[in-house]
Amino acid sequence: MKNIPYSDQHGFPAFLNIESAWPNPIVIQSVEIFEFDGTYLARATSSAGVIGTAICNSRVKYCLPILKNLVIPAFLGRDARELESLINEVYSYKNNYKNHGMPFWNGVAYVEAALLDLLGKVTGRSVGALVGEVLRRDIPIYLSSTRRDTSAEEEVDFMVERVAETGARAVKMKVGGRMRNNADATPGRTERIIALARERLGPEMTIYFDGNGSFDSEKAIEVGRLLEDHKCAFFEEPCPFEQYEATKAVADALDIDVAGGEQDCNMAHFREMIRRRVVDVVQPDMMYNGGLVRALRVARMAAEAGMTTTIHGTRHNPELATILHFASVTPNAGQFTEYPSKHVTFKSWYEPHFVVQPGGTVKLPDGPGLGVSYDEEIWKSARVL
Repeated sequence: MKNIPYSDQHGFPAFLNIESAWPNPIVIQSVEIFEFDGTYLARATSSAGVIGTAICNSRVKYCLPILKNLVIPAFLGRDARELESLINEVYSYKNNYKNHGMPFWNGVAYVEAALLDLLGKVTGRSVGALVGEVLRRDIPIYLSSTRRDTSAEEEVDFMVERVAETGARAVKMKVGGRMRNNADATPGRTERIIALARERLGPEMTIYFDGNGSFDSEKAIEVGRLLEDHKCAFFEEPCPFEQYEATKAVADALDIDVAGGEQDCNMAHFREMIRRRVVDVVQPDMMYNGGLVRALRVARMAAEAGMTTTIHGTRHNPELATILHFASVTPNAGQFTEYPSKHVTFKSWYEPHFVVQPGGTVKLPDGPGLGVSYDEEIWKSARVL
């Protein structure tokens, strides 16, 4: 990486080596944000007219001023081949470190994904081939529920149905009351859903549970012991995410793995979480943490400590593409990648649709860049934000 100013990721070896694949500069002419059919898209265009497209998450609605005024301008007129350095430099551009946090890094993730797609289009390489060696093309998924408004019986019934439909070999459900200081979503739901899930899904199913910061360390250890009794695989975010000491106390006390990191977007925080073994499974969110390059940096730190990294995110639309590319190239990626348990209605204006294949896998998209194609007609009615 060239001329890297201070940033919270300073000192990490580079992943991208685009100059060896393409000798001429790829100048970033524009990055625009569109809304179409209730979906938000980032569209990057080079000075030669090559276009890269990526899907933003719904938080773009709230991040837009930072994105348009402080993130996108840092990339314009620059050479996209130096993307990794640009991701470093955006941190100090116009004192952006003063805006550090999830709203800022979400915007960087949108721009990065569109530029990775553009780079792939220019070089004829997939994103996976741009950042490493593709190790797997069929990515095993776990069905992930985001619901607490169901009873334990309703939730497990639905999960049993979806497992039968998809062939998934792993699932994740919710316990606790989400940041409610030990209060359950409904009385007794946590204990009931843990026991019922193992009973109904059988001894071979990999089962995860997510606390979303529901418990203090004492209660989390109690719930964790119940998860151990039912041979569950990991306990995600048992304590409020910023309470590292409480989370570490849970991880130290339990034999079951504790996962966490989805709310974090600071490399120094991830370094400390890994160094102090606050969690056993490191779980950055692809968007919240700033994109693929930063997720790979977290994975590299985790690998050096002998730890697993899995990406947080219940995605089914083209947002999933970057996550799949991460899973395809990361040796210490978790056994399963997150996928929504709900029934999905796919849009007709993009493909592939990332349908779960028999055996519970999703195919890595083929083709250059992110491997997603869009109907050109959408740009005629898409609204520029």
